Amino acid sequence: MSTPFKKRLSYRLTRDTVLIAMLLGLVLNIVQVTLDYFNARESMEQEINALIDISHSPASQIAYNIDIRLAEELLDGLLRHPATIDARIIDTNGQTMAAASQSSPESSYRWISDLLFGANRTFQEELKVAQLSDLSLGYLTITIDTYHYGLLFLQRAGYTLVSGLLKSLVLTLALLGIFYFILTRPMLNVINALGRVRPDSPEKARLPVPHNHQEDEIGLMVGIINRHLETIDLTLAQLRDAEASMKNYSSKLENEVEDRTREISEKNQALQRGNKALVKAKEDAVRRARARANFLASMSHEIRTPLNGVLGMLSLSLENETQPEQRNRLEIALNAGQSLLGLLNDILDISKVEAGKLSLEAIPFSVRDLAEECATLHAQQAGRKGIDVVAEIDPHLPDTYVGDPTRTRQILNNLLSNAIKFTEKGSVRLSVTSFTGGIRIDIVDTGIGMSRQGLNKIFSPFSQADADTTRLYGGTGLGLTLCRQLVERMHGQILVESEENEGTHFTVNLPLASDEPSNASSESMTVPEALKETGIQLALPEDYPHKAAILAQLEAWNIPVSTASGGEKGVLIATGSAQDDKPEIEVSTWPGIGVLLLDRFGKDKTGNGFPHLSMPLRREPFLFALCKAAGLDVDHPEPRKQETTDQSQEKQATRSMRVLLVEDNHVNQLVAGSMLKKLGHEVVVADHGQQALDILGTDNQFDVVLMDCQMPVLDGFETTEIIRQNPNLKHLPIIAVTANVMQGDKDDCLESGMDDYITKPYNRSDLRSIINRWAPAENS
Repeated sequence: MSTPFKKRLSYRLTRDTVLIAMLLGLVLNIVQVTLDYFNARESMEQEINALIDISHSPASQIAYNIDIRLAEELLDGLLRHPATIDARIIDTNGQTMAAASQSSPESSYRWISDLLFGANRTFQEELKVAQLSDLSLGYLTITIDTYHYGLLFLQRAGYTLVSGLLKSLVLTLALLGIFYFILTRPMLNVINALGRVRPDSPEKARLPVPHNHQEDEIGLMVGIINRHLETIDLTLAQLRDAEASMKNYSSKLENEVEDRTREISEKNQALQRGNKALVKAKEDAVRRARARANFLASMSHEIRTPLNGVLGMLSLSLENETQPEQRNRLEIALNAGQSLLGLLNDILDISKVEAGKLSLEAIPFSVRDLAEECATLHAQQAGRKGIDVVAEIDPHLPDTYVGDPTRTRQILNNLLSNAIKFTEKGSVRLSVTSFTGGIRIDIVDTGIGMSRQGLNKIFSPFSQADADTTRLYGGTGLGLTLCRQLVERMHGQILVESEENEGTHFTVNLPLASDEPSNASSESMTVPEALKETGIQLALPEDYPHKAAILAQLEAWNIPVSTASGGEKGVLIATGSAQDDKPEIEVSTWPGIGVLLLDRFGKDKTGNGFPHLSMPLRREPFLFALCKAAGLDVDHPEPRKQETTDQSQEKQATRSMRVLLVEDNHVNQLVAGSMLKKLGHEVVVADHGQQALDILGTDNQFDVVLMDCQMPVLDGFETTEIIRQNPNLKHLPIIAVTANVMQGDKDDCLESGMDDYITKPYNRSDLRSIINRWAPAENS
């Protein structure tokens, strides 16, 4: 039996219920849209005011400094806001200092937005700086197109109304299904069951009581019918038992589903909270990284500018100095300045490593020279504390490896400086050996050592072994962190062993490839046969810190070595510094061909009439000192001669050019100008960009321009853009010179029209290389 759909009770109940629900939902949706409209207007006001508040400080500084370029950048940034169509900075005279605008979007729904919010709104904020709070610098004016906010409101309103309609439809279907399953279908089932009962055998039929209808009208009707089916009592009893079991099982299943649903909901909420915390942490990290990057870029420029003058003057002094002792002092001072420059780079590298933007070089370099340079540099610091810095570099170490010398130097400098700082007596030993596929660096000190707990946190940023260490020795705790990050970026390994009051042992394994064409030490160092014939006599105490390194190097040169007793021939090596023990043999009566005195701490100023060699041991100076003590005519070790010859040939190959040096710092003018003149070039100096334009306006016969980026009056970027607008100077090579080294500086220079890029401090070799690169052809 079937009942027409529109005649069913479920349809009639659903129709009446849904009509009432839709009417109520429409009223509530209208109220919600109205509240959202007022919230949208208030949100628009707050957002634009917040944008003006954020821009107020930089805009005030821009207006104070009258920096048009930065003003344009700020206004372009404001235009990135989707609602901003016009932004301008107006001075106190009502004149526009800088402006930026864009067109309003077009849309068929715009008339609704304009009706509700207006076409556009203009906001204005007076510009002042904190130092001159009573002085008005002008106004920051922002005009917004309200369509952006109107569209968002219309979208939300449409969503609210459509979702309300959909909810009503869903409710209709849900109620229709509920009424059908609860009311219509049970009654139809009963009716169908009654229709199947045969009057002649009622015991074979049974009417099931619909679920959840035992106590209502349907259940009462079925009960009355079932009382007439007395012949099937046993079957009904069994049916009730089965029905009860099913109910119990269903109840258990529902409880289990409910428990699982609650657990999933709780875990989902916890995950959402964790995601929100991660997003907030990421935003905070990005904000801190931007602030730190801006600070580092500014400080890099400010520190590098005076440092450029120091290193430049030292380089110029070295070129004119011929006395070995003076050259040695100047080289140490230059190396110290370069180390200071390296420390500045360390600070910048920390941000690069954390941001994953640190790039590694793969160029040939001498690990031996780098290790000797670092040991010699730190020996000055250690000598003041009476500590020996011992360099034990494998004599058979290949001369050249392929890798990043700057990062390797950073690792060595940080580990050596750290070892010396925490050592009050004894020595710091630097050992460099090779293994298949790389090198091993060991730095062992006799300092305060570390506990097991301290070893677990020394590689963490801003951490030291314990609070007492920080209080007694100071430091930021960044050195070892940077070392570990650099070693890991080079795919190496750093290990540490230490015990309290027993010293510390750092081991660094770096996978550097040997440059095979240049790895034979016998070819790079020529030992005179006279030294091999006469031999070396040692008068050094058994506990002399550098004795093992000296013996290893002499053995590698195949120079015979014996212990001095007073009557032998050859060159005597003895201690000669006032800080060393008195030598066992009187050197003034030595009958051999010469005497070489070793100076542990580089403090012997007398000379005693004999050649002196400052420790730690360096291979080339050691050979030079031995030759000098033996009376052999050797001015410099062989590699230094070759380098000087190559430089001389390169210098002669460079033809004279006219160079326009645009630099505002007078020390840098002197340094760069002197270097260029020594390279054979004619130099004309301009103090700022405007002066450079004036010079080029009267004399355009320059071969190349060295352009500083940060200058008063007119900076290098603006000057280059003006030069490129002159057809006669369009192809004039312009080389950027800047103290900024943050990533992106080179791109900014090239985008402004410059041809190449060089960083301060000025370096003679770099200047020669880059000028030769842009030198015009001979027939030009």
